[in-house]
Formats: sequence, structure tokens, C-alpha cells
Amino acid sequence: MDPARFVLEDTLRSFLAEDLGYGDITTEALIDPRIMANGYVVCNEPAIMAGLEEAKVLLKHVGCNGSPNVSDGERVAQGTKILSINGPAAAILTIERTLLNLLTHMSGVATATAELVAIAKKSKSTVRIACTRKTLPGLRYFEKRAVELGGGDTHRLRLDDAVLIKDNHLKIARSVAESVRKTRSKVSFTKKVEVEVTEPSQAVEAAEAGADIVLLDNMRPEQVKKTVALLEAKKLRTRVLLEASGGITRENLPSYAKTGVDVISVGRITHSAKSIDMRMEITPAARSKRDPVWK
Repeated sequence: MDPARFVLEDTLRSFLAEDLGYGDITTEALIDPRIMANGYVVCNEPAIMAGLEEAKVLLKHVGCNGSPNVSDGERVAQGTKILSINGPAAAILTIERTLLNLLTHMSGVATATAELVAIAKKSKSTVRIACTRKTLPGLRYFEKRAVELGGGDTHRLRLDDAVLIKDNHLKIARSVAESVRKTRSKVSFTKKVEVEVTEPSQAVEAAEAGADIVLLDNMRPEQVKKTVALLEAKKLRTRVLLEASGGITRENLPSYAKTGVDVISVGRITHSAKSIDMRMEITPAARSKRDPVWK
């Protein structure tokens, strides 16, 4: 079995277990387990789809089949039937909320990401839009995948992906240059080193010390431009990737996109994305009088 698939299935099972508890007492009291049903999920507003592949895995776990009518990453119109479902009615009813929660949240993240990517493109910029590690515990895989489906960059998935020397590290370690050199000596050559700075002079220090990426934290667009110009004047700009982060919104994104940075990271596309409105419709499957539930 693919290890990534195993982890995904295990996580999805835990989501369902959280909602199920010791059983769906409403469905168990009302619905004969032999009754089959058909259903579909409707997207009630325009959105970028995400979570359909995960929905299929979740449905399979409870003995149902899911057939997406659109693809993850596809833009859909209001009223689109995005997913068809068939299987035991009781299973569909039990899994309904967990399934919708996953689809609505992931699609919300993908849609929020796609909006920022589109704004950046309108600014005639090649800057990448990235998320951060500001994700909900247990949901990082799903939120990062949704960002990717929305056209964004996933940034670090975990703390072991790359070195990121942040302001609180520097409050203890103090020196930007020494922090870069120390991590270079202790971390594998395969890992990139990024440094978070708040002043143009720190960006120069990080680049001179050999950082791969410099994160310009909470700088205004004019400060970012000043930093870019300073690095260019010192012939350091081509040595590093520049990332702008902190306080960036859809309104001021065009200003940042024109500063010359390579990446703009925005935490709100994961931690504050609005869920997409969706609903599930379900109907009993056609039955004959040979069906045991008729007897």
C-alpha cells in the first residue's frame, strides 16, 4: 500500500470517528440498513473544487461509491452537481456532515487561493502566492492540497522541510549571519535556509551569509522595494529568493506583486478561508417487491 494513501485513509477514518461516537442513533433508529439510496452534492455558489478525491476515499470506507462530476481544481458555477453518490442509505446519512465539512472547507481554501493568484496575474507579475504553516491541527494535508489546487504554493509542509530562522530564533541566537552559518553546518545540504528579517540591512546580512531565501516580514510595499533595490545595488539580488509576508490582503496584494519579490505568502488563505456553501440531496434507490425490505 502507498504509505501516503495509508496515512490519508487513517486520517479520514479519524474524522468520521470524531463525528460518529458510539453510533448514529438517529439513522439507526429510522433507517433499515438494507435500503439503498442515491445522492449528489450540489455547490451552491461559484467556487474552485477541492476535496473530491478525498471524498471518494471517505465514501469507500463506509461502503459507498462516489463519482465526481467535475475535477479537483476546476472552477464550477452555482448549482453544479459536483459529486454523485450511491450506496446504503444509512451510510450516506451517517457520513453526510463529515463529507460536506471536508469539501466545503477545502474548496474554500482553493477558492481563496485562486482569487489571490488571479489578482497577482492581473498585476502582470510572475510572483508565486504561497500559504504558511497557519493551518488547523489535523488539517494541514488537506489545506495545503487545497492551496495547490487553487494554483498556490504549499510552502513548508512541516518543520523538517527547510530551515526558517524566524524573529524569535534571532532573539535567542541574535546574529543573522551566525545563525545562517550555524544551520548550514548542522543541517543537510539538501535543505534550503530561509531567514525572516524586518529591516533592509538584515536582508543584506542574510544574503551575504549565504541564505537561500529571505523573508521580508511585515514590510510595507515601499520598504520591500527599498530592500530589493539595496540587494541589487550590492549585487546580491540574484543570490536569494525574496518572500514578502505579513499584513498582505487582496486589496494591497497588487502593490506587493509589483515590488519585485519572488513569493508572497498569505496565512489567511488557510486560517481564514470562507467555506463554500454546499448541500447533499438523497433519494431512495428504485426497489422491486423482491427486495427484502418490502417483505
